[in-house]
Amino acid sequence: MNQAQLPPTPATEEIANHQKDDIKHYMAALQVTFSRANLSNAVTSAPRSCPPLFYHPCYSQLELPVNHRYPIGKYRALYQHLLTNGFSSEHFLTAPAATESMVALCHCPTYIDELKHGTLDHKAMRRIGFPWSSALYQRSLQSIGGTIATAFAALECGMALHLSGGYHHAFYAEGAGFCLFNDLAIAAAMVKQQRPDLGKILIFDCDVHQGDGTAVLFSEDDQIITASLHGEKNFPARKQKSDWDIGLAHGCTDDDYLTALQQSLSLLLRLHQPELVIYDAGVDIHVHDDLGLLSISTTGIYQRDHFVFQSCRDAGIPVAAVIGGGYQRDVTALSDIHAQLFHAAMAVWQPNALER
Repeated sequence: MNQAQLPPTPATEEIANHQKDDIKHYMAALQVTFSRANLSNAVTSAPRSCPPLFYHPCYSQLELPVNHRYPIGKYRALYQHLLTNGFSSEHFLTAPAATESMVALCHCPTYIDELKHGTLDHKAMRRIGFPWSSALYQRSLQSIGGTIATAFAALECGMALHLSGGYHHAFYAEGAGFCLFNDLAIAAAMVKQQRPDLGKILIFDCDVHQGDGTAVLFSEDDQIITASLHGEKNFPARKQKSDWDIGLAHGCTDDDYLTALQQSLSLLLRLHQPELVIYDAGVDIHVHDDLGLLSISTTGIYQRDHFVFQSCRDAGIPVAAVIGGGYQRDVTALSDIHAQLFHAAMAVWQPNALER
């Protein structure tokens, strides 16, 4: 009898029960949030003027060294940008933070514990790219909770967006590239656990960097489809194998990019017929991004996002979008580029459009 066949011990049963209770409490808190925002049973509710948007101030409340590469202020800048460009504060919801039990659906408990207590190896923290702090850990849990909430809100309303997320370089027991935990993977795993009746989930990753962690986490799962459109010569140097990979050439411009995007998404929707799309709308493909190496215009990014939303709506597939990467040091300019996702969503948004 191998280890996988051994009967559960009292200790493992206790851990499993604790995980179930943790997740049950999160889902109960999430339902309270949905009820207060009239998201539950959205088909029979009064039409919403805007899809659900999830945000928390802690996304930008992280002290980093002077001249640190990560533009941590972009989340607050994006929120303020949206408030001055047609969105109201009442459109934004706060999700419950994720718990360690939820993170453990996709990550090693020892790795989680080391990040929680700041005992992770120094070299491992360097690969992540942030100095450790308790605020960093708590911010990560809040962001994961936001992406999970976005996925469930999309199932309720047809569309939902998160002003964070896209931490796709996190593997089972290690992080990299500013990613501690893989919120995309955890959200997909949570949805599959809570909605076992649901068909396939497509994680459609358009960040300029390949979603390598996501690809490995679901390499043996035929119900969660991973797709990545990324710069072929960009980080990570060692690419992993997604279910669908398109490596784009250095300096790729709008026409070639949009052709690859449209052909890829159309094929994936037709081939897999997913019942939820989790969309990583990274804007580090932009011509002025410091880390992107592609040459996509702001208009091109809007057209990309509009095509994704419109394609999902036309196919009757809920879509949960996260903002992903973007690394311009000028966070005011960066927030305008990230905002294209929200303007594209509003252009497509029609309450009750999905038949359920």
